[in-house]
Amino acid sequence: MKIEYFGHSCFRLTNEKGVAVLTDPYTKVGYELPNGLKTNIVTISHSHFDHNHTAALSGAYEAVNSEGCHEKQGISIEGVKSWHDPKQGALRGENIIFCMEIDGLKVCHFGDLGEEYSEKFDEILGGADIFLIPVGGTYTIDAGQAKEYIERLQPKCVIPMHYLPEDGRLDIAPIDSFLNLFNETEILHAPNGVMEINKDTLNGWGKKILYMERKRV
Repeated sequence: MKIEYFGHSCFRLTNEKGVAVLTDPYTKVGYELPNGLKTNIVTISHSHFDHNHTAALSGAYEAVNSEGCHEKQGISIEGVKSWHDPKQGALRGENIIFCMEIDGLKVCHFGDLGEEYSEKFDEILGGADIFLIPVGGTYTIDAGQAKEYIERLQPKCVIPMHYLPEDGRLDIAPIDSFLNLFNETEILHAPNGVMEINKDTLNGWGKKILYMERKRV
């Protein structure tokens, strides 16, 4: 599986057959998505401008923006209802966590999860290979809360998202607030925003935090 990180909560995950899933396209966060991104499938965790900007995409694609099980072009996607805030949606509404099976890997994209860990997540999120998890706080869980999810659910690889880069303008924390919670030996760095990952890769790494910088196109 090829993973490309375009910033904020937007990744493109491409399987060995060339089928791509793009997550949470954004706008107005201080920087913009590259023009004309292509994908086969797009997942939308909720309907805020920085997660549903499908106008940035080009070509035909299928959209997934709801709970439940979805089978799209050979990729299984399960949407799980969660809250965008710690008050059961009273502040910012609902959020959908998407768990996808891609090339034999279970990848969970947390969207704008805003509620603390609870055991209700164990069944659906337990046993995941890769977490794509927000760490910036304010509108989502913060770095410490993200670490609790990681410690409780024990994914093999964690890729932080929804943090403040140098050219960002949202009121969220920078990546160091999360990375500083881990030892240097636990962190891998992908400065070009692209990584190829398979089961052998994960087994060779052991459990790691994969810090991906935004891909510039």
